[in-house]
Amino acid sequence: MPHSESAPTPVGLHKLAFGGDYNPEQWPEEVWHEDVRLMREAGVTMVSVGIFSWALLEPEPGRYDFGWLDRLLDLLHVNGIRADLGTPTVAPPAWFYRAHPEALPLSRDGVRYAFGSRGAICHSSAPYRAAAANITEQLARRYASHPALAMWHVHNEYGVPISACYCDNCAVHFRHWLTGRHGSVDAVNEAWGTAFWGQRYNTLDEIDPPRTTPTVGNPAQQLDYARFADATLRENFTAERDILHRLAPGIPVTTNFMTALSQCESIDYWAWGREVDLVTNDHYLITDGRRTHVNLAMAADLTRSVAGGAPWLLLEHSTSGVNWQPRNPAKRPGEMARNSLSHVARGSEGAMFFQWRQSRRGAEKFHSAMVPHAGTDSRVWREVSALGADLGLLDGIRGTRTVADAAMLWDWQSWWAQSLEWRPSEDHDARERADTYYASLYDQHLTVDFAHPEADLSAYPLVVVPALYLATEETGRNLRRYVENGGTLVVSYFSGIVDADDAVHPGPYPGVLRDVLGLTVEEFSPLGEGETVRLTTPEGAPEGPDLTGDVWTDVVIPRGAETVWSYADGIPAGRPAVTRHQLGKGTAWYVSTRLSGPHLDTVLDRARADAGIAARTGLAHDVEVVRRAGESGTYLFAINHSGADTEVALDAPGTELLTGKPAADRLAVPAGAVRVVRLDG
Repeated sequence: MPHSESAPTPVGLHKLAFGGDYNPEQWPEEVWHEDVRLMREAGVTMVSVGIFSWALLEPEPGRYDFGWLDRLLDLLHVNGIRADLGTPTVAPPAWFYRAHPEALPLSRDGVRYAFGSRGAICHSSAPYRAAAANITEQLARRYASHPALAMWHVHNEYGVPISACYCDNCAVHFRHWLTGRHGSVDAVNEAWGTAFWGQRYNTLDEIDPPRTTPTVGNPAQQLDYARFADATLRENFTAERDILHRLAPGIPVTTNFMTALSQCESIDYWAWGREVDLVTNDHYLITDGRRTHVNLAMAADLTRSVAGGAPWLLLEHSTSGVNWQPRNPAKRPGEMARNSLSHVARGSEGAMFFQWRQSRRGAEKFHSAMVPHAGTDSRVWREVSALGADLGLLDGIRGTRTVADAAMLWDWQSWWAQSLEWRPSEDHDARERADTYYASLYDQHLTVDFAHPEADLSAYPLVVVPALYLATEETGRNLRRYVENGGTLVVSYFSGIVDADDAVHPGPYPGVLRDVLGLTVEEFSPLGEGETVRLTTPEGAPEGPDLTGDVWTDVVIPRGAETVWSYADGIPAGRPAVTRHQLGKGTAWYVSTRLSGPHLDTVLDRARADAGIAARTGLAHDVEVVRRAGESGTYLFAINHSGADTEVALDAPGTELLTGKPAADRLAVPAGAVRVVRLDG
C-alpha cells in the first residue's frame, strides 16, 4: 500500500509523534522502568525500537531470543507508548559474516570492507537476502498483532554509509539489470557510446561494474551503475515490505530517508517515495557556515514533496550537537523547538529524535539525546519536556497539508550524471545551485515544493530550475506546456544538456530547453578560479542594477528571447546574460552565469512579479511564515530565527495555540520563538 493522497498514519497514534530511537539493550533492565516514567513525563507518544538488534534477536543461526523485546513492547503498551518496530537488517551479526564473508561489500578500488560498523552489506548477496527475509518474517509472525505496534521500520538509512558494492556477485546482478533496462548488448553499446575509446562489448558477460580505471571511465556506465545500486537497495526494501504486508496487514511500513541534499546523494527518493506507506525522514543540521534553518526548511520541503504533498514524519533529528562532523556545536537555547516546529510547519506529523537516552559506549556516545549524560537537571531535558507539551497542543493539525507558493525542479539522476568526471568546470555544483536558489526564495518568504521534471506543474505560478543537466525530451515538452499555459519558469545554466544516457542532445545547447527559453548557446565559457563578470542592462532596456556573476558564462544567441542583462566583460561581452522569453501565456527566464545573494534575488524578484506572486515585504529577515490547511482549519506557523522581536500580519483572527491567547491583526513573535495560530473562518 504505497502512500497516496492520504498516507497511512501509525496505527493507534492519535497525537503528533514525539519520541526517539530507544535502545534499551544498552542498559540494565531496571533502567527501562525509569525510562518509561520519564517518557510519560515528557509527553512521549512513540519510540523506535529494535533497529540494530539482530545479534540479540538471533544470537546464533536459527536460534531466537525474543523475551527481552516481548517485555519491552508490553511495558510500552501498558504506558500508552506506541512502537515503531525495526527490522534489524542494517546490521547483520558477526556470525553471519563469519559464514558469508563475501557478503561484505567491495569498494571500487577492490578493498573488502570489514565487520565492525554498520551498513557494511553487499545488497546483491543471496545469503544476506535470505537471512534478512528470515529475521523479518520471524518478527512479523511474532508481533503483527501486538497492541503496541504502530508501524514497521525497515532497515535504517539506506545508502548510508555506502550504497554500491563492486564485487563479482554485483557484476552478475548488474548484467541481469542491464538486460531489463536495455534488452541486449547492442542496446547497451548504443546507450553507453562504447564506440568511443574502443569500449565495445560482444556479450553482456564481458561487462563488469565500473571499477577503478587508469583514467576516466565511461560516464554512461557509471550512471547506469548508480541506478543499479539504488534499485538493488530498493529491491531489498520491497522484499521486506512485502513480507510485512503479508503477515501484518494494515500496519504501515516505512524506512527512514535522508533527503537533505548533502547527506545521502545515492538514493533516488522520487522512486523510493512510491514504495513506502508513509514517508519518513532523518535530518541533522550541517554546521559548515550555512544558515542551518534554511537548509532544514529545504530538507523538510523536499521530504514533503517526495511524499506527494501528503503529511510525513520526521523520524530522527538531534536535541543538540551531533558527533560526526569536524565541529559539533550545541544547539542554542530554543533552537531545538524551532527546528522541530519548522519540520511540523512543513508537513511532518511530529518530531522524533536520535536517540532517547545518550549512549555511554560506542561510536555515538557524544551524540546528543533526549535524556543527556547530564540527566534531567539539564537544559536539554527541560527543553525536551517543554517541546512535548507544545506538540500536545497541536494535535488539530494532523492530516492538514502545507500550502506552497512555488516549485523547484530536482532530479537525483541528473545530479548523479552531472557529478561525474570531466565536466566543463569543477566549480559548478548542482547542490550549491539548489541551495542558493532555495535560499533566495526562502528570503522572499515563499514556501517551496520540489517536483520531478516530468511532473504536472500546473498548480504553481512560478517554477525554478537551478540545475538540470540531464533532461529528457518529455521534460522539455513538459516545461514548454507549463509556460505556454501561463507559468513563469526560471532556468539556470548547464541545464537541458544531455539525455538519460548522458548523451548530448542533438543540436545546439541547451538541448530540450531551447524552444521554451527562446535561445541557443553556442559555447560554454566557464570562468577561472576567482574570476567574475559584470552584467549590465542593455541600451534601450529598462534600467536595472548591475549584477556580478562568477564560475560560468554562456555565449547566448537569442531566438525570440529578449535580453534583460548583458555581459559587460569576459569572452561573451556584449551578449545576453539573463533573458526573458514570452511564450504563449507565460514567461521563461534564463540565467547563464552563477548569481548569488542580492544579485540572484534581483532576478528572482522580477520573475516572481511575472508570476503574479505579491511581494511579502512586511516580514523580517529570517522569520518564516508557513501555512497548513485541511478539514480541521488553517494553521499559520510563524518562526522567528532572528535575534529581534517581530510582528506578523494576520489576514484573519484566530487563536495562538501554544499560549491560548487570541490573535488578531498583528501577531507578536519574540526573538527565537514560535507561534502557531489557528485562523478563524
